[in-house]
Amino acid sequence: MITTTNVEEQFSKTMKSIARRADLKAFVEQTPAIYQLLQRAAAKYVTGENRQDGLEVGRKLADKGYAISLEYIGENTTDIQDCEHAALELTLLIHTLAQHGIPARVSFDLSHIGLSIDSELAYKNLTAMAALARQADVELFVSMEESAKTDAILSIYTKAAAVYPNLGITLQAQLNRTAQDLTDISGRIRIVKGAYQETEKIAMPRSSALNERYIQLIEQAIRKGHRLSIATHDESIIDQVIKRGWIHEPGVEFEMLYGIRPDLSSRLKKAGYPVRIYLTFGREWYLYLCHRIAEYPPNVFQTILDMTEAGAADPVQNYE
Repeated sequence: MITTTNVEEQFSKTMKSIARRADLKAFVEQTPAIYQLLQRAAAKYVTGENRQDGLEVGRKLADKGYAISLEYIGENTTDIQDCEHAALELTLLIHTLAQHGIPARVSFDLSHIGLSIDSELAYKNLTAMAALARQADVELFVSMEESAKTDAILSIYTKAAAVYPNLGITLQAQLNRTAQDLTDISGRIRIVKGAYQETEKIAMPRSSALNERYIQLIEQAIRKGHRLSIATHDESIIDQVIKRGWIHEPGVEFEMLYGIRPDLSSRLKKAGYPVRIYLTFGREWYLYLCHRIAEYPPNVFQTILDMTEAGAADPVQNYE
C-alpha cells in the first residue's frame, strides 16, 4: 500500500541520488534561467556565494545571542588548485574572524581541501589551518562525509587533533560503527543523524530506532566528557535532551542549520539554552540544497515558493 511515509522516503532517496549527479549539476550551472531559480531557493539555506555574505549573516545572528558556525561549501574536489583555493578561502575566513573579534567556529569537508586527491594533502592543509586557528583562538570542525571516507577522515582527524586541541569532528548517528568511533576518539564532537544515502548493511534509516540510537550516542558522549554539539531539528530528541538535563552539562549545545526551523532555534534560545546556527556560503550550493530537501521532503513546497517569489524576506529576520 502506498502511504505518505513511503512516498517521502522514496523521494528522499531520489533527492540524495540527484545530489550526486554531476551531469544534472552541470546542466543547472550551464542553464542561467534554472540556475537563478534554484539559487533563489538556496538563499533560504545558504547565506550567499562569498565569504562576506557568511560573515554579515553571522554578525547579525551573533548580535541576537546565537553562537555560529561558518562553512565554505565544497566537497569531492579533485583538482589540486581548487583544493588549495579552498584552503586559502578557509584561511582568509579564520584571519577575518580573528581580525574583527567574531566568535565563530569554522567547518569544512576534508575532501574540499585534498582528501579526494591524497590524504597527505588534506592533512597538510588541515594542520596549516589548525595552527593558524589556534593562534587566532578559532575552533575548527571537520565535517563527516560518505561512509567510504569515514576511516580516512577519522585517521587524519585523530592524527591532527593529537597536536591541535582546537579541532572537532562530526559523527553520523545513522552509521552502525559510530558508537565504537565515539569510544575511540577525543575532542569536541558534533552528532548529526546523517544526510548521505547508505546501505542498510552499514546504516540505519530514519526511524524511531535511529532517534533512540542518537539519544544513546548523546549519553555516551556526555559520560565520556566530550564537549558536544547536538545537531538536530528533531523535537523528540531535543525534548529528551532537555528532560534529562544534558543541555546543562558543560560544553553541550544545540546546533541547527540556517534556514531550518528558525522558530525552534528562537524558542530554545529564549528559554536560555545555548544554540549555535550553522551557516554556509560559496558557489557549491547545489548539493547542499538537494540535501536540505531530501532530509525533510515537505521542504520542496517551500523551495517552489522561494523560486517564484520575486523578493524573499531576509531569513535572519525569522530569528529572534
